[in-house]
Amino acid sequence: MQSRLHDPGVSALLDRLYDVADHDDEVRPAVPSDLTAQERADAMAGVAMPVSREGGRLLYSLVRAARPDTVVEFGLSMGISTLFLAAAVADNGHGHVITTELSARKVELATAHLGEAGLLDHVEIRHGDALETLADVEAPIGVVLLDGWKDLYLPVLHLLEPKLAPAAMVIGDDSTFPQLRDYLAYVRDPANGYVSTNFPVEDGMEISCRA
Repeated sequence: MQSRLHDPGVSALLDRLYDVADHDDEVRPAVPSDLTAQERADAMAGVAMPVSREGGRLLYSLVRAARPDTVVEFGLSMGISTLFLAAAVADNGHGHVITTELSARKVELATAHLGEAGLLDHVEIRHGDALETLADVEAPIGVVLLDGWKDLYLPVLHLLEPKLAPAAMVIGDDSTFPQLRDYLAYVRDPANGYVSTNFPVEDGMEISCRA
């Protein structure tokens, strides 16, 4: 069976979206630190902020190997990382992705992209504050991708922890960012129940196993 990532339509869509993301620095606005999360999300609605291609392929491979029933993604954005996750659960033949996003414009764009790729049936998109939209996700969660606002990684993880399956995988993108210092300290502390390692894709990914 050929991976859906090699489907010409999906491959062309990812190429197009990464071309858009290449211009992120040109369209990224200056965002004052005193804005609310909603105001930040609205201000950044035109900025893709994707995982790297290498990171996306890593996500696909991890989900294929783990074969989770439920994947939870914090930070849908324009749906680039979601395409990799959804392709993986589709190729696994079971499972689904639950993802959340605060920007209504990005929800609209990502829905269109997933529909174009033929992967929308494998994804449930929840619009709103992740601490509210993910509160009722049912256990067991097999894989979590944290790729939204960095200051919310730990609160979102704490929200989901009671529902993590044994040996669940938690992936924190952009692990080289200084804003993730507290998150990294938490998942790297054995007392908190994880075995954690950093994977050197662009901007880093911290991969933590719920041991």
